[in-house]
Amino acid sequence: MAATVARYGLETVRTFTDPTKAFALLLLRKRGRSALAEGRQRSAWTHLATARARTLELIDPLDDADLVRQVSPLLSPVVWDLGHVANFEEQWSIRALDPAVPADFVRDRIYDPIANPRPTRKHLPLGNRAACLAYLHEVRQRARQRLAQLDLDASDPLLADGYIYKLIAQHEAQHSETILQAVQLMEGLVYEPARRREPPAAVVPVDPESAVIPAGPFVMGTDDRGFAYDNERPAHAVDVPRFRLDLAPVTNGQYLAFMLDGGYRRRELWTDDAWLWLQGARAAHPAQWVRNADGTWSERAFGRTAPLVPDRPVVHVSWHEAAAYARWAGKRLPTEAEWEKAAAWDLEKRVARRYPWGDLSPTDDHANLEQQTFAPAAVGAYPRGRSFFGCHQMIGDVWEWTASDFAPYPGFEAFPYREYSEVHFGRGYKVLRGGSWATRPIAIRNTFRNWDLPERRQIFAGFRCAADA
Repeated sequence: MAATVARYGLETVRTFTDPTKAFALLLLRKRGRSALAEGRQRSAWTHLATARARTLELIDPLDDADLVRQVSPLLSPVVWDLGHVANFEEQWSIRALDPAVPADFVRDRIYDPIANPRPTRKHLPLGNRAACLAYLHEVRQRARQRLAQLDLDASDPLLADGYIYKLIAQHEAQHSETILQAVQLMEGLVYEPARRREPPAAVVPVDPESAVIPAGPFVMGTDDRGFAYDNERPAHAVDVPRFRLDLAPVTNGQYLAFMLDGGYRRRELWTDDAWLWLQGARAAHPAQWVRNADGTWSERAFGRTAPLVPDRPVVHVSWHEAAAYARWAGKRLPTEAEWEKAAAWDLEKRVARRYPWGDLSPTDDHANLEQQTFAPAAVGAYPRGRSFFGCHQMIGDVWEWTASDFAPYPGFEAFPYREYSEVHFGRGYKVLRGGSWATRPIAIRNTFRNWDLPERRQIFAGFRCAADA
């Protein structure tokens, strides 16, 4: 009872009980909110409102037919993503905070991602645009009313520092990137977003040599529950041997050299599983590349085809392709510990940074994020975003494949639900780091761990290479 009273920002003035103490009547009053508590409420609402505005902006150019079609068995119909976003918010901002609110078993089942794998979702009763938008709006209004009643200073881990609202906003931001993956594959659609700017060109040259990262321990992961998923926790020391890491992601021009050298035909560059995938997929180039009649290459993106830009990071390659390129180059993919040390560790201060450049939130001067350019920027476009060791563009542009399997950190505890991370451990997923141009800033930091299967190419993924030193 005390926890429930505190959760709603109340305090007990007096308690009345009957002689047998079988019943109690509490006289309550609203506890005064501190300026800090008021600020947390405003921040929570801002996170939710910003994520929703971006979602609605992304789907506005899509017609009703675009929303309901499934373009790939690897992706959901966009209308499923929208309903899932609403259902997730309903479960966590309303029902998880008040067990008396009844469950919505029908919608919970439809929007359960574990019960309904992606290839099956087009067969579900998903409704149309109007129904999904109404569901999103209805849940948001209830969530806002509930938020106004809550105390985000409470000891409840779901409420402390507004955790649950940051979780909901991050979840929606991640689905906006997934929606863009589906839009990218929509045949016949020339996507016209509300905001688009040209990916910036390089402003500094990037040394082709690798950064040398010295041997020694660093702090991997985080203990920050306010803005981190369970798979990023706990913070723990990892001793990493000396290694080299490329200063920038592999570019289109570098990857083309691998192709022209017969990279897709050379069996020795591919593992057994990779070679089997290669033969089945008949892959001979990154997923969105198009060979022109004169032998040059172009790249498709959101209904447009344009000449390949050599100094932009290669994108839409699988883990298998990334690993084969690395062998061809006499290198390898970095482990995720190596990647995070190169991105986060400040060797002089002996602390881990939240972002490669420090702890300040990303701006357009630091990284290519926020779904504005609809393509990676040229290598060398963001010198202010370099890490302590001088590595460029470790946040934004392209997700970067690592050599590591998705596994729990020592001391991992699922929170607030096991289906986000725990059920995916040990199932063949590879870890990706760093985010892409399609990632919203709320959903990326040095400790953020993404994961996917090694054959997947629909994600906005590239890579950089490492080597022993």
